[in-house]
Amino acid sequence: MDFRQLRYFVALYEEGHVGRAAERLALSQPALSQQIRQLEQNLDVALFQRSGKRLLPTVAAHTLYNHAVPLLDGLERAHDALRGFRGHSPRSLAIGVLQTVNANLVPHLVERLHTAQPHLQVRMYELSGVEIERRLMGGQLDIGIGFLPPRQPALHGVELYPDELQLVIPTDHPLREFKKVSLAQAAELPMLLLGEEFRARQIWQEQLAAIGRRPRVQAELNHMTGILDSLPHSQFATVLPGRARQTNSNRDLLWKPLSEPRIPLSVGLVYRDAQRQHTTVELLRSLLEGAV
Repeated sequence: MDFRQLRYFVALYEEGHVGRAAERLALSQPALSQQIRQLEQNLDVALFQRSGKRLLPTVAAHTLYNHAVPLLDGLERAHDALRGFRGHSPRSLAIGVLQTVNANLVPHLVERLHTAQPHLQVRMYELSGVEIERRLMGGQLDIGIGFLPPRQPALHGVELYPDELQLVIPTDHPLREFKKVSLAQAAELPMLLLGEEFRARQIWQEQLAAIGRRPRVQAELNHMTGILDSLPHSQFATVLPGRARQTNSNRDLLWKPLSEPRIPLSVGLVYRDAQRQHTTVELLRSLLEGAV
């Protein structure tokens, strides 16, 4: 048994499928299967049982996984610690952020990460929720910041702060005097919305579907700033997370709470490997605590 076989085993254990595990490891399926068979032979135990197209871990596999993950995590930390001695570039951290929370968190996070980890190379990407989860699953991102819960069952989430969806209208809109707007009233309004790949749009459509309605989409833009700049010159409305108002205080816009029902949101860190990424998640939570 070696660390390479352990890494292959952990990927197969977490994916439960040879094809997905092989894709994650950039390895052919026959090569992965051969390595797992060799590992089973070396340990003299069965690690997986096939059920249809899925592989079910045995009790021995559960035991091995609980020991393997800390070992691989320790090996990764050892490599990180030694990179400076070998002249390698510093460890990097790739973070995907929803644009609807970007302006609230990113400036604080960049500054505090540099102070806490000056040798850490941070790469941030503004992405849709679908793309964040896709890149997390593919290993191109380490952490995502978006709405919880994640849609992919293999992903985990931890809340940073609560929010809620609000209606945004121009100051001369017919509903300008309303203190709050019901979901049924909002469903009647012509909308300028983010595209369907954005989680805020998906949540809005899900809420309307629950009352048997569909959004009246008059126009779409793929950037929140463009929507907020366009609304004062139209009679359209939009829906966005309420906290976005803090960094988009356009005096020509009114933000109205939605009611009957409210549409609560949960913004948090999204990640794939709960045990491996525990340290990074806790670091980001502590750095963002004051910002949220």
